[in-house]
Amino acid sequence: MSANPSVRVADSIEKISPRVIIAGAVGSVVEYFDFAVYGYVAVILSTHFFASGDPITALLATLATFAVAFVLRPVGALLFGHFGDRFGRKNALAATIILMAIASGLIGILPTYAAIGVGATILLVLARSLQGLAAGGELGGAASFVAEKSPNAKRGLLTSTTQMGALAGSLLASLTVGLLNLILGSEAMAEWGWRIPFLIAIPIGLFGLWIRNGLEESEEFQAAKATIAKVKQAPVRIMFAKHPGALLKVVALSILLFSAYYVAYVYVNIHMLTVLKFDSNFTYMSTTLTLLVSVIAMPMFGALSDRIGRKPLFVGASIAAIVLAVPAFLLFEQGGAIAVFAHIMLGLVDSALMGVALSTYAEMFPTEIRYTGIAFGFSVGAALAGGTAPYICTWLVDATGSTLAPAFFLIATALITLVPALRLKETRGIALSSVK
Repeated sequence: MSANPSVRVADSIEKISPRVIIAGAVGSVVEYFDFAVYGYVAVILSTHFFASGDPITALLATLATFAVAFVLRPVGALLFGHFGDRFGRKNALAATIILMAIASGLIGILPTYAAIGVGATILLVLARSLQGLAAGGELGGAASFVAEKSPNAKRGLLTSTTQMGALAGSLLASLTVGLLNLILGSEAMAEWGWRIPFLIAIPIGLFGLWIRNGLEESEEFQAAKATIAKVKQAPVRIMFAKHPGALLKVVALSILLFSAYYVAYVYVNIHMLTVLKFDSNFTYMSTTLTLLVSVIAMPMFGALSDRIGRKPLFVGASIAAIVLAVPAFLLFEQGGAIAVFAHIMLGLVDSALMGVALSTYAEMFPTEIRYTGIAFGFSVGAALAGGTAPYICTWLVDATGSTLAPAFFLIATALITLVPALRLKETRGIALSSVK
């Protein structure tokens, strides 16, 4: 049953093409593969691109550069969102995946600080900036496209596959870095092997471009195209003027999603290596297993949101993060299977949020600004709590001397998301054409 009986649960769309699902997910694979690889080899990058006698200072500088891409994500969201809402999702999505693949490939061939000095640092920042611009426009477009192609009653399940691409990208990154570390050895990996994962993003991006070039615009966008053509205001002006409440909700609901993602899948990897001094092979194995479980669970959370609603999952995941954060970081110190179990617990919290987020956001905005609304709100949340998460957690441990400090960062972001989650209007099953 629909949450609102007056709104039809299913429209004329009976099924969705597998190519649409792949096209929605592949950009996220490239984006999160790139971002995760950077996080997983951050310790190595700090020795190649930043001059410092203090390893922690160099690592913090590397993580600050990691955050630069997130600062530029909102800019990319507005740029690509404008073209995606005014002229169609397809071409904007092709541009984002090309830009992401190019930026990642550039990092793979950059000269190091030892070769050209501070110029290497500047080039790294520029490449990360390009990644940020592309990433800002990627997910909003993919979410809009897949949501508009999905039957109303299965939107949660089908849009969760776009976010599955995000975890699949991180999983691929973890597998790649872990295997390279195992095959090449830590010395070769630190010397030149770290370049290989960044170069791998290029063929993945080309595959994504091929998939996306064979798609047609969504029926929802085609139906609204005539109306959109008559609107003289830019999508961003309409978004701020008529939908500020929805925009703020997307930002707040994304805070925990991003902090949990980058704590569970990026920072914990750094924490195990630098703070707990765990073996690198064990660390990569724990991250890979956590990502695998989270990928498998995500469509289940998406399908669950189609049955019981979006709101219960947002509220439940927020409370779970508050309750589990401290116990998880305590269990990390035990090592072995117990640490892996704690890692998986944190991963499942984020998997639940990612499984429900995009369908919820798509149901908040009308077609003429859906791309911009999702992309900008999501990107602001990413800039506030995603790119900063590894830096803040590393700094907190160094400043306080407490290995539990990152848990309190996670709790703080969970409280921020819990407030709008409790006030969230249920939207499962509505027709996107009814959103005004």
